[in-house]
Amino acid sequence: MSLLTVISIALGLSMDALAVSITSGIAIRDLRPGHALKIALFFGGFQAVMPVLGWLAGLSMRGFISGVDHWVAFGLLLFVGGKMIRESFSMREGAPKDDPLDDTVLLMLAVATSIDALAVGITFSFLSVSIALPVVVIGAVTFALSFAGVLLGKRVGHVFESRIEAAGGLILIGIGCKILFDHLTR
Repeated sequence: MSLLTVISIALGLSMDALAVSITSGIAIRDLRPGHALKIALFFGGFQAVMPVLGWLAGLSMRGFISGVDHWVAFGLLLFVGGKMIRESFSMREGAPKDDPLDDTVLLMLAVATSIDALAVGITFSFLSVSIALPVVVIGAVTFALSFAGVLLGKRVGHVFESRIEAAGGLILIGIGCKILFDHLTR
């Protein structure tokens, strides 16, 4: 898998964390760089760990589906991307009701925004992709975008939040189509 594809996947996966980070930036009254750092560490960390868990789970299933792995990868990315697009149309107005700096709230948000990365990790396993580079890139991209998102949230509010989520979904669907196309044209 090329570095450009890994970066594209990382960007797609990080869009929901970016959207939540923007919302968190809106909700934090006295925003300091340390707040953005804390949120970015939670989101980036979970986005890095979840693909590893998915990859490990996929290793145990790979032998059973090796003949249709490209279809499974396509289906997972289509599902995750479609879910992100659907959710972008149903995003609530207003900032989160819970304190976005509370560790329990952050943990729940980090897990919720990284479930998609678990599915992508399964896909990496099915495609026999080494997990090291994608994990570093996904974690770093999510960290950077989440940090910037918190700071941006204070400035731009909800203007782009749902569009960002939809763009991430489209990126993942595009990558799924590319995987399927590459396999079928070999």
